[in-house]
Amino acid sequence: MFWFWMLLRIVLTPILYLLWWPRNSGMENVPKKGPALLVSNHQSFADHFFGPLPLRRRIFFLGKAEYFTGTGIKGLISRAFFTGVGVVPVDRSGGKASEAALETGLQILKQGKLLGIYPEGTRAPDKRLYKGKTGVARLALKSRVPVIPMAMINTFDLMPAGQPYPRLGVRPGVRFGKPMDFSRYYGMEDDREVLRKVTDEIMQAIRELSGQEYVDRYAADVKAEMAGKAPRPADEDE
Repeated sequence: MFWFWMLLRIVLTPILYLLWWPRNSGMENVPKKGPALLVSNHQSFADHFFGPLPLRRRIFFLGKAEYFTGTGIKGLISRAFFTGVGVVPVDRSGGKASEAALETGLQILKQGKLLGIYPEGTRAPDKRLYKGKTGVARLALKSRVPVIPMAMINTFDLMPAGQPYPRLGVRPGVRFGKPMDFSRYYGMEDDREVLRKVTDEIMQAIRELSGQEYVDRYAADVKAEMAGKAPRPADEDE
């Protein structure tokens, strides 16, 4: 689907800049070649567009397998779109599925590509930044590639959940921070305390870039409460 990605870039880039004039910064922190792990907050569906927008390199994201299981014309369009924008389907049900997702991410990085991941595990229910799942730390320590914090700006206001189209009059953007060095923890990816420490350090870097208020809870649990459902047991490796 490289051709579809190129088509989206050619068609959408001038439209996005013309209508929303995004504020972007820190692009020099993203390697021009070779693998890197880009870790971002997740405020909106619009993140898939405005996050990669200022980069010349393609970012591959790990995404819900459900994006690719639809049927009929709608399912076909969904699969084509998410594949085209670089989303790689993974099973996020936990357990062995988490290991498979980790291996998928490692394979993408071994190919020298940019891998994007949302440590919160889901879109935030509001403008705040939520606790990260430790799968991002395992991926960082096992891959031993540069970790680039990435902050989406104003995309929640631009296109909150349930909003079918992005709003005009909101100026979004993305900020890329300096690479983070976790070499002191290499070989310790099975230590849960280390994984939590690395994850929290990554979330702190994202918070400093985004300016968001931090909430020491999982976004999925908060969303479940808002929907009147009991949160399921947490699996930090998801």
